[in-house]
Amino acid sequence: MKLSIGHLYPKLLNLYGDMGNIITLTKRCEWRGIDVEYDPIGVGDRIREHDLYFIGGGQDRQQIEVAEELYKHKDFLLEERDKNTVFLGICGGYQLFGHYYQPFEGDKLKGISLLDAYTVAGKKRFIGNVTVETDFLTPATLVGFENHSGLTYIQGETKPLGKVSVGNGNNGQDKTEGARYKNVFGTYLHGSLLPKNPNFADYLIELALEKRYGEKIELSKLDDKLELETHNSLIGKAY
Repeated sequence: MKLSIGHLYPKLLNLYGDMGNIITLTKRCEWRGIDVEYDPIGVGDRIREHDLYFIGGGQDRQQIEVAEELYKHKDFLLEERDKNTVFLGICGGYQLFGHYYQPFEGDKLKGISLLDAYTVAGKKRFIGNVTVETDFLTPATLVGFENHSGLTYIQGETKPLGKVSVGNGNNGQDKTEGARYKNVFGTYLHGSLLPKNPNFADYLIELALEKRYGEKIELSKLDDKLELETHNSLIGKAY
């Protein structure tokens, strides 16, 4: 089997170890004998079809540059979403998956509306460990580290990844963290996310393979003893 990963603007959006998510996806495929094609997509590049797209987080200046570039590909990426292609966006990338991000000063950054969500600048910065309870993963928890001041609100058919038991999540008010619609996933969890959440990494790989091959895929088991020890050690751990 083969899996194709498109990494959107890695030179601009790669804070807090976000590249670790690509490494995790690649290694967990390779350990199972699944070939991985990795395509780093830069400003000015054409975006072609992939099984999974990843975008990380960045500082305001880089996010502005990426927002302008990403919007040029909005129609194509919406078509990809509706073909059940898998997307994972972290922090600033997550915000651009929604309709817009409104900073305190300056123009609104237009998103590409893969998710029915929007983000506005908040007055408080949320920093610390996060534990999320999901209803679609086994084990059911996600753990990570948040560092954001944007307040994200989801609506319509877009649902949260889960409920926070530790941390602030999307906006510090409604106890939600992240968002999902079809095979599009967004989250504020850095750290990086997938190395210590192998359950989520494998879930994304399975979805991407199912999209590619048109049938249900069940991955072979890996020895995740160390990964799960790390995961479990962070459950319920405050900053």
